Amino acid sequence: MKPGFVYILANKNNTTLYVGVTSNLLQRIERHKTKFYPKSFSARYNVNKLVYYEAFQDIGAAIAREKQLKAGSRTKKIALIEKENPDWEDLTEQATDCFG
Repeated sequence: MKPGFVYILANKNNTTLYVGVTSNLLQRIERHKTKFYPKSFSARYNVNKLVYYEAFQDIGAAIAREKQLKAGSRTKKIALIEKENPDWEDLTEQATDCFG
């Protein structure tokens, strides 16, 4: 089974959020940071700060979780972020240490 990750990105002011899913978290975050897809939502709104992520044994579970998060309110997303990352720090380095 292929592993999966659900992640939430924010812009520098934490006013815009993006929920995504991937099988390669570090590669995906790098693409967001470098605006690999210049017309994408994250590139247009400068959403490139990793503020939350979850790891799953298989991509199917990650996709299900992504749908659950996207269906939830902004308030629920903020509560989830602040429970794990109250200062809204960029967790890219932490993820690199764990999965790099």
